Amino acid sequence: MIKNLKLVVNNIYSKQNPQYFFEKDELKIILDLYAKMVSEGSWKDYGLNISSKQVGFSVFKNATENAKYKICKNFKPINKNLKYLITDSKGKILKNSNELKNLLKNINWKKL
Repeated sequence: MIKNLKLVVNNIYSKQNPQYFFEKDELKIILDLYAKMVSEGSWKDYGLNISSKQVGFSVFKNATENAKYKICKNFKPINKNLKYLITDSKGKILKNSNELKNLLKNINWKKL
C-alpha cells in the first residue's frame, strides 16, 4: 500500500516554461464559429498547428485538401494588430486584429 502518493495536474505550466496555446475563451469563440460553418456545410475538418511563436487553427473544406483558412494567434507580434490573423492556404494575411472577437466578427467567409 502506497501512503504518500500525490496527484499532480497541469504541472507543465510555469513562468520559465510557458505553454503556448489559445486561451479557453479564445478556443470557445473559434469552436463556436467552426460548429456554425460545419452546420452550413462550408467547413469539414480542422487541424491545430502549435509552435513557440504561433498557434493556428486551420480549417478545411475537405480533409484531403490544403487548409482553406488559418486562424492564428501570435505570441510575440511585431505590431499589436498582428496578434490575431486570418491567412489563406498560401499564408497571405487576409485580415488581422489585436482582438479575436473583432477579427472573426461579421466575416463573409465565402468572399475572403
